[in-house]
This record gives sequence, structure tokens and C-alpha cells, in this order.
Amino acid sequence: MLKAFVTEANVQDRAVASWLLPMVAERFPRLRKIWADGNYTGEWRTALHADGCLINVEVVTRTDDTAGFQVIPQRWVVERTFAWFTHFRRLSKDYEYWVYTADAMVYVVMARLMLKRLARL
Repeated sequence: MLKAFVTEANVQDRAVASWLLPMVAERFPRLRKIWADGNYTGEWRTALHADGCLINVEVVTRTDDTAGFQVIPQRWVVERTFAWFTHFRRLSKDYEYWVYTADAMVYVVMARLMLKRLARL
């Protein structure tokens, strides 16, 4: 199931997601739902479930009824989290040489944010 890493920049995200999500499901067995934007539509989601992946990919789009900016609650969670990351210098830019260090910094920042919220209770 493990494919070679994609080295080209012209590969669509949904093409990578089709082989990446089964590996994510193995690593995080409690993960059941992922919210994605409109780019992740297509037949690859049905093929994903045919392969036995238990993760449900829910495409979140805005309604066509309103014009202009519209807050979509599910997508706002991701945007808000990325905004929190920009408050920390080491996550505001791609300073880290190793991916493992950047990954560890995300865990440190999220733990700090969680502890800060718990301290308010």
C-alpha cells in the first residue's frame, strides 16, 4: 500500500489523499471523519471505501444561496488553528530543517494552547 513519495509539485492533493488516507487510518484507528474543501470531490472517495478505509471524507462547501463571504463552521476550525500557529515564531514560517522537529513544535504549541484554556477553567 505504501507508494513512493511524490516528488513533483504538480500532483493534485486529492491524488495523494487517495493513498495517504489508508495509512492515516492505520496509524490513527479512532479517526472516523475528515472535513475537506471542494477540491476533494470525485470518484476517489468511493474507491477509498471500497479498499476498506473507515475514514469518512465529508466535503464541506458553502451554499450558493448567499453571495460574498460566508463562515462555514467546519472549515473555520482549521483556519482558526492555522491562525493560532502564526502567533508562535517557530511556526509562523518554515524555519525547521527536519520535518520531525516541525511536527514536534505543532504538538508543543497545541499542548500550550490546551493548558492555557484549562487554566482559565
